[in-house]
Amino acid sequence: MSKDQTYDERNGSPGPVRLRRLRFSPGLRALVRETDLLASDLIYPLFVRPGAGVKKPIVSMPGQFQWSPDTVVEEAAAAAELGVPAVILFGIPDFKDSCGSSNLDPGGPVPSATRALKKELPGLVVMSDMCFCEYTDHGHCGAVNLPGEQGYRADLPEGYLLNDQTLDLLGRASVVHASAGADAIAPSGMIDGMVGAIRTALDAAGLEHTAIVSYAAKYASAFYGPFREAAESPPQFGDRAQYQMDPANWRQALREVELDVAEGADMVMVKPALPYLDVIRAVRAACTLPLAAYQVSGEYSMIHAAAANGWLDLQRCALESLVGIKRAGADMIITYFAKEAAGWLA
Repeated sequence: MSKDQTYDERNGSPGPVRLRRLRFSPGLRALVRETDLLASDLIYPLFVRPGAGVKKPIVSMPGQFQWSPDTVVEEAAAAAELGVPAVILFGIPDFKDSCGSSNLDPGGPVPSATRALKKELPGLVVMSDMCFCEYTDHGHCGAVNLPGEQGYRADLPEGYLLNDQTLDLLGRASVVHASAGADAIAPSGMIDGMVGAIRTALDAAGLEHTAIVSYAAKYASAFYGPFREAAESPPQFGDRAQYQMDPANWRQALREVELDVAEGADMVMVKPALPYLDVIRAVRAACTLPLAAYQVSGEYSMIHAAAANGWLDLQRCALESLVGIKRAGADMIITYFAKEAAGWLA
């Protein structure tokens, strides 16, 4: 007899109702629910560019915008009012060059937005995504090996990302962003040694209380497509597979996490989320640090696209996907649905 059979076929009398008893009413279902999704689990990613009064739509990400430092405060305040406790900022500068020098500018978009947010919303946790892809004219995540550029090495392929030079840039930029008030630096380039280099730079600058949220297992994923428009950062040559993880690997993710923990990470992250639930589960089992997962632009946009065509229910599918990510083991979720989801959950 099946576990939810309501009629005993052996003697024609009513049989036992087993697990279905606890699904009989909304109240019972809520009472025994094993995974709760809360607004306090969510982190809101926001794109910031210079200027004032900016709210520029991102076509490939319905409902998302590029903000200026003044308007981003209004958006973050609306999310915070709904219970979202944290934002993570991505900068889009006016000027790009081969080494991403705009990321070292204390007056750049992320430091400016951070100061504005901490002034108006002092209780909001502000994270700075620490990478150079938005700031370089070639779209890669740091200094690359190009003839005529500082640090060029003839023994390495042209276009190869230079690890040590990039570590120096990451350390310097992290000090700039933390000095502006960022509560946490979130290095996302998958550069070997990035956590240790940033920790050393922050501590040397007297910023030892600034946390590091490491993108410890970030994959070279096709699901980042809409982000490239949002951050105006597509690679101008090659791709990022030389430093981001191969989507076929999960054991390597555990090694990446292990190394970042040893270097001083305070939290670790898996990115993307939904195609890598097995990785989230494996990292959760192996690591005791707080674990974030990033529901990336492609995950967000494909749900919106299907809903726009009438194929899916936007709210139900968005919340179901977030519950699945948390059920896999994530303590917190970076998601473009953060503000909407907090409103739905209220």
